[in-house]
Amino acid sequence: MGEQQVKSQLDAEQLRLFSRKLLTDLRALETMIAEGLFETKVRRIGAEQEMFLVDRDWRPALVAPELLERIDDPHFTTELGRFNLECNLDAITLGGTSLREMERQLTVLLHKARMAAEELDTQVVLCGILPTLDKADLNLENMTPRPRYFALNEAMNRLRGERYHLYIKGRDEINVTHDNVMLESCNTSFQVHFQVKPEDFARLYNVAQAVAAPVLAAATNSPMLFGRQLWRETRIALFQQSIDTRSPAGHLRMQSPRVSFGRRWVDESVVEIYKEDISRFRVIMSTEVDEDPFEVMENGMAPRLQALRLHNGTIYRWNRPCYGISHGKAHLRIENRILPAGPSPLDEVANATFWFGLLNGVSSLFPDVTSVMEFDVARENFVAAARLGLGAHLSWPERGNIPAQQLLLVDLLPVARQGLQDLDTDSSDIDRYLGVIEERVRSLRTGSQWQVDSYDAMKCDGSPAECLTAIVAATVSRQLSEQPAHTWELASLDEAGDGKKHHLRVGQLMTTDLFTVNQDELVDIVACVMNWHHIRHVPVEDNLHRLVGLVTHRSLLRLLADNAAGKEQRPVPVSEIMTTDLVTADPTMSTLDAIRLMRDRRVSCLPVVDKKTRLIGIVTERDFMSIAGQLLEAYLS
Repeated sequence: MGEQQVKSQLDAEQLRLFSRKLLTDLRALETMIAEGLFETKVRRIGAEQEMFLVDRDWRPALVAPELLERIDDPHFTTELGRFNLECNLDAITLGGTSLREMERQLTVLLHKARMAAEELDTQVVLCGILPTLDKADLNLENMTPRPRYFALNEAMNRLRGERYHLYIKGRDEINVTHDNVMLESCNTSFQVHFQVKPEDFARLYNVAQAVAAPVLAAATNSPMLFGRQLWRETRIALFQQSIDTRSPAGHLRMQSPRVSFGRRWVDESVVEIYKEDISRFRVIMSTEVDEDPFEVMENGMAPRLQALRLHNGTIYRWNRPCYGISHGKAHLRIENRILPAGPSPLDEVANATFWFGLLNGVSSLFPDVTSVMEFDVARENFVAAARLGLGAHLSWPERGNIPAQQLLLVDLLPVARQGLQDLDTDSSDIDRYLGVIEERVRSLRTGSQWQVDSYDAMKCDGSPAECLTAIVAATVSRQLSEQPAHTWELASLDEAGDGKKHHLRVGQLMTTDLFTVNQDELVDIVACVMNWHHIRHVPVEDNLHRLVGLVTHRSLLRLLADNAAGKEQRPVPVSEIMTTDLVTADPTMSTLDAIRLMRDRRVSCLPVVDKKTRLIGIVTERDFMSIAGQLLEAYLS
């Protein structure tokens, strides 16, 4: 998807022409493998660092294009959101001190990004999902203004034909819809590349699939989305659903998502994956293809395979095959998309080191991993690791179903160590990076656990918005220390600042755990709900969750007064006493505007609705009193 000049609106003839180029590229790839036209005498590694940009209030900063100009370094490029950035590390030969060199270059590039960001009053933060990101931030105005991103959004929307539905259940639950592909921008990762020989691809790719779960269990760093605690690595569920083009069907047809773990082991060649992806996934965009790959090969050069690479860039396997060219030679590599960004650069390189070691070590221990593990077991392990992290139980050959912590400490860390030694990796580097993994696993303190523990320690003393803000502020501070996350102190509320800007918008303050009624229900139910839950406002919804009215404590008192005056007592429906002249807010409204609106209209609450008048929350005088108290305390202290 690095190609900028892409088209998503394809007429029938354009589609057929690009599809022909795609099949030609695939035949060329088969020919190159058969004739041994790939680089095989070197094994390189590389990485891509995605990051969030935040402002001084620790919220998304929409400055990526401007920041990119200030950095002025070809290692950096844009990402989908204006609050995302990516840098690409140079490919280096694995072995010796290569891991140390990877960390050094990563640190240098991050320092360059931070220095440029300071000029824009912005900070860089490494985390799988930014805790202070709101759903309201995911609009098309915040998409990076590059043709390929708008083409991707247009193509995905056209294929899906309806809104995206995001449903994830963990400690909390989230169930929302969205109208564009910007949900993808909630995810940032540390993508790692491992170059392989064509003849070794199937064996090593299968190992990458088998070890995905234990590697992820040890590396989780994305426990929260929109203020909800979900999976230990929520990115896995979020990314799949954020660009899922499948429409709900009323039958049992199996359909593959464009983000997936895969469906089976690879038998012989990388070509199997490309054939399956071409068979299962439509071409959604094209570009001008100006080469004949067979003619290029006849001239002794490596073809670019533009069509194949563009199509591959619209399919997001967690372990993805990649074709590339280095120093004029074609190569194949496995791209690990599993690892989240953060918590620290040292943690990221440690995660990569563990993966490199397992690829080599497990392939030696089990020359054919498919003979000792079922593919469905590898996939089930992966989901369990994403959901529960180090709390998961994983199935492993010769060990059965055992706790992830035990599997990592007793079995896999020694295997990874041996694998790295066999790759002639510097012994001090092995000790440094695998030592981080060992201590993290032993202490059960992943980046996700640090976030969850920090939130739980603060939630009784601060609002959700303050707790999330403190976590982001503390993350930035701790990352600058360059220490691994298992050594970090928990975040504290004072790191969030004085609270003046933590509730800038209604969406950050509103209550979403609502008690509502239908207009045909009995008023007595409303009275009981108010009494049981100590609330003074109950919204009234129709069957489509559209707001149609509001019952207030005052309206119930009026009804009680009428009954006391001797009026006939009968079962009264909610519709007879509810207020229908409603004053509402949307989640992007500033808290100051909301306060003014309540004062001018003399109302004590504001139901919060979306563009289709569906109820999504409520904000009351009591919520604003809480803010006023915090601001007063900050002013007097």
